[in-house]
Amino acid sequence: MLAILYDVHGNLPALEAVLGDAAAAGAERFLLGGDYALFGAWPAETVARLDALRGTTWIRGNGERWTADPQLAPLPPVQEAARACAQALGDATVARLAALPAEAVLDGVRYVHGSPGSDLVGLPPQPADDEEALLAPVCERRLVAGHTHLPFERTSAGGIALLNPGSVGMPFDGDPRAAYALLRDDGTVERRRVAYAHADAAEAVRARFDGAWTELVARRIETARFEQDA
Repeated sequence: MLAILYDVHGNLPALEAVLGDAAAAGAERFLLGGDYALFGAWPAETVARLDALRGTTWIRGNGERWTADPQLAPLPPVQEAARACAQALGDATVARLAALPAEAVLDGVRYVHGSPGSDLVGLPPQPADDEEALLAPVCERRLVAGHTHLPFERTSAGGIALLNPGSVGMPFDGDPRAAYALLRDDGTVERRRVAYAHADAAEAVRARFDGAWTELVARRIETARFEQDA
């Protein structure tokens, strides 16, 4: 059984809760879908914990690109967060994560961070007008994507099974519990939520780092909403 983990965002307690739940469910392999370290209070510790797992397949998210080159991030607060994350990770780890592949195909399933060809354009829970164009490169029966932090499972107009497992470290659907998914050997999917001390994780961001971005990140962890203003 494969555990699918996306958007951990340096939230080590959320990751530990998910790994414990996945182990209890019998997961033996892990698909790691990008955005591992940026924003949370434990960037290096989170990557080290993921490095310790066996049976992993990694892909890169926009967070890894931004951490390697903060000027690519869209706003000054995010650039500041990326610089803080890079300093915590160290040059070698930053370079290693930035060099990860943008997608992977595993057991006939394609995994991307945002959508095929982009780690910034996400697939929404409801179909969008441009969806079929975004999905045109996909020839697999199932596509898994994250980035939006909004879990869903549906089938595209073209018959592709779409899955967003949600975010381990920073959900945006109003439920602060860590989100991930299990893909069983028979092809069935189980989306799971795991409670953890999310308020403590938010407070740890405020305590660990300085900068205007920390309050925004902390509030997102607390509320599980995509608030745009701190």
